[in-house]
Amino acid sequence: MSQLIAIVLAAGHGTRMKSSLSKVLHPACGRPLVYYPVRAALDAGADRVVVVANPATAEPISSELRKHIPPESFQIAIQEVPRGTGDAVRAAVTTLAQSDEDRVLILSGDVPLLTAEDLLPLVAELSDKGVQLSFMAFHAEDPTGYGRVLRNESGKPVEIREHRDLETEAERGIKEVNAGVYAARFSPLLRAVSNLKSNNAQGEYYLTDVVLSIAEQNDVRVVQASPEVLSGVNDRAQLSEVESVLFARIRTKFAQNGVTIVGSPLIDDTVKIAPEARIEAGVRLRGRTVIGARTLVDVGCVVNDTSVGEDVVVKPYCVLTESTVGSRVELGPFAHLRPKSVLEDECHIGNFVETKNSLVKKGAKANHLTYLGDAEVGEKSNIGAGTIVCNYDGFSKRRTVIGKGVFIGSDTQLVAPVTVGDRAYVATNTTVTKDVPEGALAIGRSQQINKEGYGDALRERLAEAARLLKAKK
Repeated sequence: MSQLIAIVLAAGHGTRMKSSLSKVLHPACGRPLVYYPVRAALDAGADRVVVVANPATAEPISSELRKHIPPESFQIAIQEVPRGTGDAVRAAVTTLAQSDEDRVLILSGDVPLLTAEDLLPLVAELSDKGVQLSFMAFHAEDPTGYGRVLRNESGKPVEIREHRDLETEAERGIKEVNAGVYAARFSPLLRAVSNLKSNNAQGEYYLTDVVLSIAEQNDVRVVQASPEVLSGVNDRAQLSEVESVLFARIRTKFAQNGVTIVGSPLIDDTVKIAPEARIEAGVRLRGRTVIGARTLVDVGCVVNDTSVGEDVVVKPYCVLTESTVGSRVELGPFAHLRPKSVLEDECHIGNFVETKNSLVKKGAKANHLTYLGDAEVGEKSNIGAGTIVCNYDGFSKRRTVIGKGVFIGSDTQLVAPVTVGDRAYVATNTTVTKDVPEGALAIGRSQQINKEGYGDALRERLAEAARLLKAKK
């Protein structure tokens, strides 16, 4: 049975990105640009993908792709010297030992909007035994810069001629242009790229020349495509444009799968959202985030690499990073879960509460203005407003453990390392510096002193001082 091998051209340096990062590694919706054509090729039935890179980018591209697709599904071929697209394809096909019946799909690494649905008609043309090559084209109102599709008297495509090599005004007026996506049978493609010449304005080996070579003796077909899906990325402005399209596609996908999407939240391609969840406007979901069923993520929240369970309410303007949230939890508004925060079911983490590297067990609450760092809070414990865990001594982090059913009064400082036993009660404005036994009451505050009449005298003295100061001015 014949195989379909895809070649993704990703050896360019992308100098117009003005970046030390390779163009095809710039992220779009949580994935590198090169991922999208690789994924499209695999979804279109490619048995394997060969990504052509240059010597400097081969390892970074391989490393990044391994984070997103199985490593056995692709390999890297290196174009040692940048000598054009034809030479890049030659670098790929000469590493392959394929049969005459195998097919090759060729596309660029900076065209993230192409999908398998766009590629399948191109590959389908090769089901006709007489067709050795097919390529995508579209009609451009302004064809400047594009290679033109030249046809013979009977209308069959016979050549793609690059813009710089056009010879007549008639050729320059052609609006049918090359899209840079090809499908071919392996043997004729190998012969054509092996015989490429660099006798053109650029002195490069053009992949487009394989059309002329194969069309001389075989049938070549053109598949018309939408210009929108063929949008390439050459600078950061174009990157922003295609990312906007990708974000819109992601929102549509989730909405069709039962997620309520309000406005235009920005959701990475890597995110998973269960049906009946609700994502409000201004939300940003990144990385390996998972949102459970019937969960509300309200306006302005930013969620990074965090798992959120079912029936959770994430109130406005919360920030969650590399954390785990159970089911039936209430968060925010303005809560901040820093890395390694774990909230078990039915917890309440309220406004301006921050957690970091902490475990908050089932049913525990910290509703106001609290910091829990390197801490464990037991089931159904209550942390009062203004409580802070003093976990850092300037050199190392230390841990605080709060047992089950504990009540921590407002404005408490827990100086780690310290343990508060089950059912203990810590009085308001206490500084806890030693362990509190189970069921005990801890009080650590200075004694209040009331001085009769002193308040009125102080008020009069301060008012007179203010009057004298104003008179001097």
